[in-house]
Amino acid sequence: MNNIISWTAEDEAIIATNTDATECKRCAVELGYWKDEYISYFVKHVDRKAPEINRGYYARVKAMEMFIHQFLERCGTQCQIINLGCGFDTLYWRLKDTTQAVSNFIELDFPSVTSKKCHIIKRNKQLLEKICKEDGEVIIRSGDLHSDGYHLLGCDLRCLKEVRRKLEAGGATGDAPTLLLAECVLVYLRPDAALALLQHLASSFPRCVLLVYEQCNLGDKFGEVMVRNLSARGCALAGERHCREPAAQVERLRGLGFDEARSWDMETVWRSFPEEDRVRVESLEMLDERELLQQLNTHYALTVATRGDLFADLDLNS
Repeated sequence: MNNIISWTAEDEAIIATNTDATECKRCAVELGYWKDEYISYFVKHVDRKAPEINRGYYARVKAMEMFIHQFLERCGTQCQIINLGCGFDTLYWRLKDTTQAVSNFIELDFPSVTSKKCHIIKRNKQLLEKICKEDGEVIIRSGDLHSDGYHLLGCDLRCLKEVRRKLEAGGATGDAPTLLLAECVLVYLRPDAALALLQHLASSFPRCVLLVYEQCNLGDKFGEVMVRNLSARGCALAGERHCREPAAQVERLRGLGFDEARSWDMETVWRSFPEEDRVRVESLEMLDERELLQQLNTHYALTVATRGDLFADLDLNS
């Protein structure tokens, strides 16, 4: 790939979704949906979001954490996490505050995103000190950050050659249990690029879990409205045809080299949460548009694909 990259208006619109997501997360955190001591470093004051948006983000974060903890329970901390299209996600720092900090954590996103994230990390001691081990070195150069156990790398996920190079630079190894995270990222890739990326990941990591959170059921009227709204913002869903019912996502991932896969719409995921969690969240804000929330929930899905016997039984209720 050439060193000089010309980003399109569509690329910039996709990059802007990171800001939107970070603002939504900060709003929900401020309202008490979950705790995140680091999100405020990445976005300042935000306007209050609609209750259905806050509740939807809670379900997303809670569900991802649920499977992250299942993964770590099975393999311990001697593993690696690869966050595809990481944006301003704070998972690395949140894990560092627990006993579940992993051996190696690699984050990939557009260079403009990683450059901003590098800048924020560099100027905030609370973020930087979590990356530095005693006498450790942090190298920040050309939008990339390298340290002992954390790598933040600018990368175009549509270019498999570049992905391979960056994963190698981040110390990724096929020997370690691997957690792959893809939140609202694959849907923005052309189908051929997403196919190549997923096949590469499945073949490179024989003991892995892939967590995918993105739109689903886009073939109905509500889904068509979602697609039109995103298109109006300049965000074409290049992978829209793969965002159908969750069962189709399962078959797709099995066909790409994963041993097992399961997928649920977020309404199913929400109902799987412990009752006390749902009661607490429902008490935070009045929700007038309950039907709208249900429609949103049935148009997003969480998919879990695995390779290796260690992770074969990962499930909503595990």
